[in-house]
Amino acid sequence: MSLLRFKMVDAAINHTAAEVKIPVGRPSDYFGAKVFGRDAMRKYLDKSTFNALVNTMENGTPLPFDIADSVAAGMRQWALEHGADHYTHWFQPLTGGTAEKHDAFAEPDNCGGVLEAFSGKLLVQQEPDASSFPNGGIRNTFEARGYSAWDPASPAFIVDTTLCIPTVFIAYTGEALDYKVPLLRSLTAVDKAATEVCHYFDKNVEKVYSYLGWEQEYFLVDESLWAIRPDLVLTGRTLMGHESAKNQQLEDHYFGAIPTRVMSFMKELEYECLLLGIPVKTRHNEVAPNQFELAPVYEEANLANDHNQLLMTIMDKIARRHRFRVLLHEKPFKGINGSGKHNNWSLGTDTGVNLLGPGKTASENLQFITFLVNVVSAVYKHNGLLKASIMSATNAHRLGANEAPPAIISTFLGSQVSAVLDKLAASKGDDAIRFDAKNVFKMSGISHIPTLLLDNTDRNRTSPFAFTGNRFEFRAVGSSDNCAEAMITLNTAVADELTHFKQAVDAKIEAGAKKEKAIYEVLKKMIKECRAVRFDGNGYSDEWKAEAAKRGLDCETSTPLVFDRYLDKESLRMFGQMGVYTRVELEARTEVKWETYTKKIQIEGRVLGDLAMNHIVPIASKYEALLLDKVYKLQQIPELKSTADIALIKKIQDHTTAIQRLTDEMTEARKKANRIEDQREKAVAYHDTVAVFFDEIRHHIDKLEEIVDDQIWPLPKYRELLFIR
Repeated sequence: MSLLRFKMVDAAINHTAAEVKIPVGRPSDYFGAKVFGRDAMRKYLDKSTFNALVNTMENGTPLPFDIADSVAAGMRQWALEHGADHYTHWFQPLTGGTAEKHDAFAEPDNCGGVLEAFSGKLLVQQEPDASSFPNGGIRNTFEARGYSAWDPASPAFIVDTTLCIPTVFIAYTGEALDYKVPLLRSLTAVDKAATEVCHYFDKNVEKVYSYLGWEQEYFLVDESLWAIRPDLVLTGRTLMGHESAKNQQLEDHYFGAIPTRVMSFMKELEYECLLLGIPVKTRHNEVAPNQFELAPVYEEANLANDHNQLLMTIMDKIARRHRFRVLLHEKPFKGINGSGKHNNWSLGTDTGVNLLGPGKTASENLQFITFLVNVVSAVYKHNGLLKASIMSATNAHRLGANEAPPAIISTFLGSQVSAVLDKLAASKGDDAIRFDAKNVFKMSGISHIPTLLLDNTDRNRTSPFAFTGNRFEFRAVGSSDNCAEAMITLNTAVADELTHFKQAVDAKIEAGAKKEKAIYEVLKKMIKECRAVRFDGNGYSDEWKAEAAKRGLDCETSTPLVFDRYLDKESLRMFGQMGVYTRVELEARTEVKWETYTKKIQIEGRVLGDLAMNHIVPIASKYEALLLDKVYKLQQIPELKSTADIALIKKIQDHTTAIQRLTDEMTEARKKANRIEDQREKAVAYHDTVAVFFDEIRHHIDKLEEIVDDQIWPLPKYRELLFIR
């Protein structure tokens, strides 16, 4: 191997695990120590301020400015005592990451010194430059003003020495420029719609919560090797690289013993997560070499989403301490599994009921079936939009790759639940409903549900949206995604469906039908209508792709075209009526999606072209020259044959010629696409005319990797990258 590669591989082999200074004690002793949670609030706020803040957190009531000043004073004191010297509004712009601008607590005291100051005004609102973040044309450079505003529902926390205050981010003109604003709107929408439906079964329900439990998959690679792979550094994935002879085919990595260095990283990561109030629970090796997973206990969706965004920042910092780099790209390595971020989603009431869990009475089971069917129906009606919510330039590599959910959104319910729905749909008249001697409502075919365990369905890894006993697992979300994107769409679609459901049931009741019979009749109709989205088979099969098209499901695979679903008439109506997105916000976000897609493909094209022409072709030509010299010398001795070497030279020439030709064609296609002004047309052009060259160029480079002398090959190979030493 090349000298540089040798040094980097040797450094990786000789890495030792960083010393982790985790205090002796139970996690419960330090959980949330860096969070201004309720325990800290009780200690640092007076009783009236505490009660007012809790009321705002739980009920969304406005917080008076005088109360904000009291909260700021208590928060400042807590932060200073915990070593903070700066504060920041922490928000989630449309970059997919987080943003923060740090300000010191210190303010001049007009006497030559400083005071630690922090007012309610600084807590509640700040003014980041809105034109410097993706905004889809809502803000121009000369219209830069935007506002970040405190979200009291998500507690402040300390990272290093900075107090981080979770905030929303909006334009001067009021439009949302982040993920949190529409997420909060969607939570309000599903709360309102679901609570009204719950009143059919329990008048005591006052609030419905959306819960999220994410599972974060990721890769680790040695930092020294990462540093000499420009494609990993600049794009997050390997644009070239021949498969290692051994990768995941022996299935020996999944749930295997965690490598010592990785365990050291995981322990420190978990410790930092617990300090920040992230309830991490599970860690394990994933299927692919160097791939791992971390998952917490579920939380309310807003907080869970904040925690996932925070985790992705924290894990990158801690990985560097251990001389790793975290790869969150959905497909960093060809030929092995990619990474996702499974979103386990459910709805629960303030009375403690899981609306997606089978009950113990007929009424509870009718409620369970009601919410289950409404979710399935929402997924059916908006399957293309849900796909758009998880589609990106990076996740497109993973979807449909025979290791992850296909690029067709369907639901898996399992045989028992499916049988119940099919029986209801097939029933005639009042066959499926009756009242006993005490006039208690019964439903035929559902009486056995209370005996089912929570995991009453088998698992279907090929399903993108699977029911797993008391929740749905949205498996298609990408590992680098902000969870909010999928949760916004799902919550809004379910809220919209529940709203229509209630209108239909109320109409039947007003027409004289009993409540239970009205619910049953509407459910029966819905079950029949959304049958097409239910699929329990192999989602990877070609047969399913053909069947899904026949069923009318969205089978589009072009990322830019999938984004069109946001601007469909029905999507505009739904988001507008539910109060989640305005038309202007949807148009702006779709513009951002097209622009982001274009830029990512553009970067990959430039990196690939640079590596091909400045790294690979010169090295292949150098090796070719060595072979030519060898052939010349062999031909001076008649007894020796040079046939094999000549054949090898021809292969090198064929591959290098193809690389040069294809790279030139790709560059010209990119230049032509760059002249297109319309963002959608440009994104489509990049998809159809630029990205199509990537695999072709890679094919020839990977063939050269098999031929060229390992001692001069310039880039770390898969066999070196994929096995932590």
